Amino acid sequence: MPSGPIKRAQLIAPFGVGAMLIVRDGTSLIAAGLDHWYEREDGRDDVDKSEFRVDEWRLAQQLEVDHFRQPPDYRKTNRRESVPNAYLTVPFLRFPQWHFCPSCDRLKPLPLTVRGQVKCNECEMQKKTRFLVQVPIIAICDHGHIQDFPWGEWVHRSVNPTCQKSMRLFGTGSATLAGLIVKCECGERRSLGGILGSSDPVLLCRGKRPWLGTEESEKCDRPLRGSQRSASNVYYSQVRSAIYLRRGNNSELISLLEEPPLSSLINKLSSAGVAVTSEFLRELYPQVLQRFSNKDIQACLDIILLEGNADQDIVNVEGDDLQSSFRRPEFNVLRTERNENNLKIRVIDINQYKSDIARYFSRIALVDKLRETRALAGFTRIFPETEQTLDSLKALLRCQPQPRQDSWLPAYVVYGEGIFIELKEERLRGWLDKHGDEVHQRIATLVKNYEEVKEERKLRERPLTPRFILLHTFAHLLMNRLTFECGYSSAALRERLYVSDNPDAPMAGILIYTAAGDSEGTMGGLVRIGKPVNFEPMVRAALEAASWCSADPVCMEVGKRGGQGPDSCNLAACHNCALVPETGN
Repeated sequence: MPSGPIKRAQLIAPFGVGAMLIVRDGTSLIAAGLDHWYEREDGRDDVDKSEFRVDEWRLAQQLEVDHFRQPPDYRKTNRRESVPNAYLTVPFLRFPQWHFCPSCDRLKPLPLTVRGQVKCNECEMQKKTRFLVQVPIIAICDHGHIQDFPWGEWVHRSVNPTCQKSMRLFGTGSATLAGLIVKCECGERRSLGGILGSSDPVLLCRGKRPWLGTEESEKCDRPLRGSQRSASNVYYSQVRSAIYLRRGNNSELISLLEEPPLSSLINKLSSAGVAVTSEFLRELYPQVLQRFSNKDIQACLDIILLEGNADQDIVNVEGDDLQSSFRRPEFNVLRTERNENNLKIRVIDINQYKSDIARYFSRIALVDKLRETRALAGFTRIFPETEQTLDSLKALLRCQPQPRQDSWLPAYVVYGEGIFIELKEERLRGWLDKHGDEVHQRIATLVKNYEEVKEERKLRERPLTPRFILLHTFAHLLMNRLTFECGYSSAALRERLYVSDNPDAPMAGILIYTAAGDSEGTMGGLVRIGKPVNFEPMVRAALEAASWCSADPVCMEVGKRGGQGPDSCNLAACHNCALVPETGN
């Protein structure tokens, strides 16, 4: 198969399992399922999978898996020393399978496993050397299936055509799909105009899953939609992330038990149903565990095996939705001083900041270090969100289901820094009490537009409250300003919102952080800006820039009349003032 370099993080998004990419020689490939990751083509079974293991206990509980694994990195060996897990690659398959000849226009299917360039037989008979090119059109359904476009069915206008003669694909010079014509030697011909979103009865999903290396079908009753293979709606990664929080009070010991070789032994014994005791571990690894008592080791073992309390910050609040419930522990931890291996937080005395800014915030914390784990939980096609369950999304990633005690998902870990800001609850409620009617009237159009498009695009339910919109907008204003103050690119900054209108346990926090997966994420720029004297002028500049926009009065008038942007859900916001790229929320 043609090879091409790809970053490990890109195998989570945007080129995760089931996604398509084009390598150097122009071949279009589809990322294979997880069943054959960490395997060698020659069949040798010498891969140490424990090296790639990642433990993120909160995310593992949410996604109902035992652990995560980082994609394998490609390593070369040298003569002087052996390199573990050398020459590991991630499998890809050739897709789409249908090809055409640029010279004679003949259509021909090829197997998923064909490597290299393939010559056109018809041109060879005429003593010409022409290579087949993959067709630009594929077909997808909103349950994640993907297949070659049904050329025969389309041109013959039949679900089960009897004609098996050769077909040709040629263009008429038009820039639209209507300019592409498929023609059969039997005389039938048909334009590709209207295949995008077409309800033609020949476009029926066959439940194809070529990324799993099989041409077998599964039952699917969803309509099929033609699409250009490079279209943005062909693949949406379903990525879930979590900020690492410690488990229990002895974070050092727990980190030790969650890393090889101890983690490998604990997992093997627990999956086999064997009780893991502190005495047994100490007997095998006396030097590693000599600083810890048997009582501490057993307590941490209970936590790792989910038999004990995790942390006093992990609390459940009645009325929280799934998102708020998952992020509340992070919110509680970010408000406190921490000095751990994977999380270092300094809470600055709010009185050190200028009063004109400090009066709006109850807490500002500098996050010198944090660890974020991002896992691929599945993918969707056509729509970024669907009604599919977590189990059905995970099922798309592999042929054979795994037992829960040994289940895993691909993930990668990044380290970064950030600023955590918590708005003062009294000020926030006072603003809502004083301007509540005006604010609700302002966002009513936005809520209405979102509700309309939610059904059409199958978006998830989101509470678009004044609190949420205020925090989200303010976070974007700060991020845009921080690109000038810190030198980070706007795509290198991410936001994480902590929002709850629960009167007994409200949340109004913003974490702006870097987690770019390289050295850019820990340069110290965000922490420096978060300090007193630096923070106040940055906030003032952000608010001043938001008070007017170079696109006004156009944006202002459009916002009043119904909104702008995709589905009119941006009101007056535009990329000149409040929009940022590639953000997490």
